[in-house]
Amino acid sequence: MRILRLKSLENRHRVGKPPKLPSRKVLVEILNDLSSVLYPNRLGTGQRSNEGIDYFVGHTLDIALTALFEQIRLECRFKAEQNNLPDFNCRESAAAINQEFATRLPRIRQLLDSDLLAAYEGDPAATSLDEILVCYPSMIALINHRIAHELHLLGASLVARMIAEISHSATGIDIHPGAKIGASFFIDHGTGVVIGETAVIGNHVRIYQAVTLGAKRFPKEADGSLVKGNERHPIIEDDVVIYAGATILGRITIGNGSTIGGNVWLTHSVPQNSLVSQSKVDSEIITNSP
Repeated sequence: MRILRLKSLENRHRVGKPPKLPSRKVLVEILNDLSSVLYPNRLGTGQRSNEGIDYFVGHTLDIALTALFEQIRLECRFKAEQNNLPDFNCRESAAAINQEFATRLPRIRQLLDSDLLAAYEGDPAATSLDEILVCYPSMIALINHRIAHELHLLGASLVARMIAEISHSATGIDIHPGAKIGASFFIDHGTGVVIGETAVIGNHVRIYQAVTLGAKRFPKEADGSLVKGNERHPIIEDDVVIYAGATILGRITIGNGSTIGGNVWLTHSVPQNSLVSQSKVDSEIITNSP
């Protein structure tokens, strides 16, 4: 079956012109522009007067949205060709997605402000909100995720996934654009964090490096192919802390106010205000006999 699918793909690319995909390089530029629009004084090109900021935001947003429209249109054309819909109006569809995405930027900014404050309150090493914004990889990851998540919800799933992988490459934090993340989310350090497609994270959640919110198993269809889109990742309720190296698998629920200790392997739900830690580690001091 796999050989046949690969052969079919090979033939498709050899016959005629293959459909053009969105550009990773262009999406990097779009992300930079959107970040500058969201935080013009810190992620833009420097201090300006109020009038100068307004002009910069308007001009940069216009450039970013114009470029984003084209990338969404390319994704639409690619999907239309895959589904044998050559007459589908991708220009109209892409314009609708792009316009709705633009209306969601203020909400994205609100969520990111809450993430900034959560990082400042949760990290004793943080000296200012500005430091977090320009230095912390978790903020880069969350800016990109909150953009990608809205595009994912609006139907631009390929563009959203490409943004997620650009962010993963830059930060070492792997968040699928389908993951639902509430306000005031803080990832401390961040390297090696993995958050799966159907994970749901509440408000005021803090996690540390190398945490995995993953799937426990992968159900298959009758033909042996993997089931797609099923809810297979954890639900993390409000005010939860998950320490470094914890692995939480399957569609389980971590109740409000719980703490999950470092390196815990967890595959069952826990009620609110739980404290889950490793079993006691035995230790022995060995001394050399005289």
